[in-house]
Amino acid sequence: MYRLALLSVHGCPMAPLGERDTGGMNVYLLQIARELGRCGHKVDVFTRHHEPGDPQVIDLGDNARVVHLKAGPYFETKGSLHQYIREFLGNLYLFQQSEGTTYDVVHSHYWLSGWAGTELSIRWNVPHVATFHTLARRKIEARAEESESQLRIHTESRVMRSVDAIVVSTEQEKQDLSRLYQVSTHKVCVIPAGVDLKLFRPLDKAWARQSLGLMGKRVVLSVGRVEPLKGLDIAIRAMAGLEDARDTRLIIVGGNPGRDSELRRLKSMSAQMGLHNRITFAGAMDQSNLPTYYNAADVFVLPSYYESFGLVALEAMACGVPVIASRVGGPETLVSEGKTGYLIASRAPEPYAQALNFLLANPTLRGTFGRAAIAKARTMGWDRVANRILALYSAMLEQTWKIAVGT
Repeated sequence: MYRLALLSVHGCPMAPLGERDTGGMNVYLLQIARELGRCGHKVDVFTRHHEPGDPQVIDLGDNARVVHLKAGPYFETKGSLHQYIREFLGNLYLFQQSEGTTYDVVHSHYWLSGWAGTELSIRWNVPHVATFHTLARRKIEARAEESESQLRIHTESRVMRSVDAIVVSTEQEKQDLSRLYQVSTHKVCVIPAGVDLKLFRPLDKAWARQSLGLMGKRVVLSVGRVEPLKGLDIAIRAMAGLEDARDTRLIIVGGNPGRDSELRRLKSMSAQMGLHNRITFAGAMDQSNLPTYYNAADVFVLPSYYESFGLVALEAMACGVPVIASRVGGPETLVSEGKTGYLIASRAPEPYAQALNFLLANPTLRGTFGRAAIAKARTMGWDRVANRILALYSAMLEQTWKIAVGT
């Protein structure tokens, strides 16, 4: 049995999904922690306090828990959290001392956590695994308007040099690490993310639509954080190019009207285009509510400029929904062209509108794509991901042991 420290300085796995800093990484952490715990290992996910009412410890299930640590003001923005890494680490050490625990592996998630994980690995003399989820240089390359701090770029490079292994979700991300950061590919392990097959599964479509007040409508769905990198303006413009849009609705799940300037921009754009009656901004929501939305959809659309994996596309597929996605990173590995959906290389709305028109007009084809999508998703449960990560931990610990005994 191992005791594992998973670090996520900025992203709590219990946070509502679809807000500015919550998305696929939060789901990844939650599911991996639970699966590792079910395998009999002790798992602590260390993250910062986000709300005044956060309890310090939340049980996630067998052997797994979230530990909240004070690290800066509750509602501090992600871009400023580097100032509080020292406070985060200090409070983590205090928690560790209060429980008298030791850890066998540190697994950090995102660059801020990699910063903290580097120090923990040295202090505890244990292996450090990193999963970055997104890369600063790749984001800038994907969309010219993106900006990332030199601090992040420098820290990512420093962490990549020091860690024992890096876990990525796709071969493309592995190549990005080599091309953009000069990381040796021998240090990188490709382990695709997974999907909760108990939660995300086909349900009765008529029931789902009735539950959401969408009876008699054709439904296009998008789920995730609302930020420029997600390309949601492309989806909105594609709606204007539909041949018969009177009974078609675009549902956008994600975003917080009080915090997200991009959400306000998209709402304003929809109104100016005369599409406000055809687009619903459903806001951020608990993951348990998402299956109803997926099952109500005819087509799922993901027009992102950059996706390291695209977990929401896999969730849609598990519910039997065809996917139209940009031909980037993760979606390119998930969506089989002409079998489970379509991949769009262009950043223009016209190809998305064309693909939507074709699928919305062909229910038989949607059914064929949907069944193939379910079959693909059923090979990608989180138990498989956890087993591969455990194999990596075991290999690293065996290597450490050999070094320690001089063999």
